[in-house]
Amino acid sequence: MITDKDLKAMIVPLFLEQLLAMLVGMADTLAVSYVGEAAVSGVSLVNQFNTIFIYFFTALASGGAVVISQYIGRQDQENAGKSASQLLMFSSVFSIVLMAFVLLGNVRILRLFFGRVEDSVMDACVTYLRISAYSYPALAVYNAGAAIYRSLGKTKTTMYISVVSNVINVAGNLIGVFVLHAGVAGVAYPSLIARSFSAVAITCLCFGQKKEVAYRWGWIVSWDGRMLKRILGVAIPNGVENGIFQLVKVLLSSIVALFGTYQIAANGVAQSIWSLAALAGTTMGTVYITVIGQCMGARDTDAAEYYFRRLSRLNLMISVAWNAFVLLLTPLFMRAYALEPKTRMLVIWLVVIHNIFNAFVFPYSGALSSGLRAAGDVRYTMIVSIASTIGGRLVLSFLLGVTFHMGVIGIAIAMVTDWTIRAVIFCLRQKSGKWKEFQVI
Repeated sequence: MITDKDLKAMIVPLFLEQLLAMLVGMADTLAVSYVGEAAVSGVSLVNQFNTIFIYFFTALASGGAVVISQYIGRQDQENAGKSASQLLMFSSVFSIVLMAFVLLGNVRILRLFFGRVEDSVMDACVTYLRISAYSYPALAVYNAGAAIYRSLGKTKTTMYISVVSNVINVAGNLIGVFVLHAGVAGVAYPSLIARSFSAVAITCLCFGQKKEVAYRWGWIVSWDGRMLKRILGVAIPNGVENGIFQLVKVLLSSIVALFGTYQIAANGVAQSIWSLAALAGTTMGTVYITVIGQCMGARDTDAAEYYFRRLSRLNLMISVAWNAFVLLLTPLFMRAYALEPKTRMLVIWLVVIHNIFNAFVFPYSGALSSGLRAAGDVRYTMIVSIASTIGGRLVLSFLLGVTFHMGVIGIAIAMVTDWTIRAVIFCLRQKSGKWKEFQVI
């Protein structure tokens, strides 16, 4: 039985960890802005590219978290530890291969993605990408270890590691930019150091656990095809879904670029506020994986049914409160930007549209789908999400934004329509009970 106290102990640290990561990201942008516009552009472009790999590592960790949670629910600590160890092994190998690929072809890759940008911007891109590529294994290893603690519901541990890591990152940025005057490298190396610290810290903790799920060297150096198949059976559909979503985001950016300077600026500012508003939904997605995964591992479908309803109510309540709070703060955020009145008004309209649907619809289109994946219903959620993203968001964005001349308002309407389609389908899927028929372990 997972009590309200247990849920609170999971949700609050997860939320604070993600909020802190977002604030540190803003501090990174502020620090690099003192290096120059070319540095800001280079870091921004490479971060878009790095997001693709971060999605891969996150998808792997999510697949591992589902399997680990189910073994914990079955009270099979040995297989939970074995699956965690196999996740670490595969994540490490996969990330090293990606690192080598990027290091060998960094300039060609950047030209392919971003064309022939100015030489100063390309120099910044190359410097930042080479250094950040060294952190891929650290990112993958941290996500693998975090999957254990989140599956156990011990989210305070990852929060504390995140706090220390982000302090290292911010302090390093200040030293690198203002003391050492190292330019782009001055913000790249602190990220590498901070991520390496997180990876080492979480790995040491995962080896040190005696009575619960833990790494074992014998499991790490072996290859368990059956266990990896279970992990990848969840991770690959999730990775494909996230990859296509990221591709659609890039295509939508090219559509937004057609609408003129003030709409581009308004959309960029609105997206930064949207990211803040979306924290509630993304936090609850991890909670669904832990709770529903443990219930399904125990083959207690009645408990899973109960917690689907319980978490959905809790998710809705938290999302409404958080989105209303962010909406109330939006006029204050506007004071930090030197925007024309029409641009400022457009930002507010975009935030209103986003936050209303993020509060009432996204809890069912986003976090609820994580619960279905935790039950093993991964192919269905992948197909629905891809079809809705392409057919709902991408196609409708072009129709409303370009054909009907609605600009970025049309893009926002297409986005929330995508959420609504998925919310209806996933709610019907959950009520149908078909997710009970799947078996991950």
